[in-house]
Amino acid sequence: MPDSQNRQAVIEVEDLVTHYGKRLILKGISLTVYQGEILVIMGGSGSGKSTLLRHLLGLHQPTSGSIHLLGKDITQLDDKAMHELRQEMGVAFQGGALFGSMTVGENVMLPLREHTKLDEHTMQIMTRMKLEVVNLAGFENLMPAELSGGMLKRAALARAVIMDPKLLFFDEPSAGLDPVAAVELDELILQLRAALNMTIVVVTHELDSAFKIADRITVLDQGGILMTGTVEEVRSSDNKRIQSLLNRMPRDDAIDADEYLRRLTGYS
Repeated sequence: MPDSQNRQAVIEVEDLVTHYGKRLILKGISLTVYQGEILVIMGGSGSGKSTLLRHLLGLHQPTSGSIHLLGKDITQLDDKAMHELRQEMGVAFQGGALFGSMTVGENVMLPLREHTKLDEHTMQIMTRMKLEVVNLAGFENLMPAELSGGMLKRAALARAVIMDPKLLFFDEPSAGLDPVAAVELDELILQLRAALNMTIVVVTHELDSAFKIADRITVLDQGGILMTGTVEEVRSSDNKRIQSLLNRMPRDDAIDADEYLRRLTGYS
């Protein structure tokens, strides 16, 4: 795990507040991710983890607060500056998000075509190299529909790292995979971090995956951070919300009768 005293902070979120309409979604989120670290963001459905990820990617503007990526406050960047910063970021989406009309190789090569002036032969070599890294050598001419779920995830990961990004964001890497494929993908994430020294942020609800790959875990609940700590610190937490999440227990929320009536009637 990176030592916070000696490692550079590459992601700094401070007092992030987000509303959807009048509804408060994120409630003053603050966190730091260090160079070379794998931070896992986890929480139950509706905890705010997907909203937080969209903010980290610069896809939504918060109500207030700041998000510094690689030293730049993305809440203050114009479109051109944000576009340039995104070239130092890789994103592997939950469903892979590969273009069905393009081969696997064409999908992986796409960022190079869009953002570089490399010649065709060089791009082909780089594409094959990244497919080798994710154990998909020889599959570049297949279509996405011809791949299994695990292969789709690995192809998406190859595309995400084709430009050797400094930051990699991964949304639900193990979702929909069988246990063996999920373990293989976890191992691949660890190998990529070791080989490329990337900083990785993973959003997941899969406990086995989180415990295997995380240096630290941030646990969200109802738009706030319950805690950020090592795997062992999270496991041993005496917070009832965290233990409910870890042990897959239903939440036992007390019902505020007045609030319940306001929701039903629509009166504030």
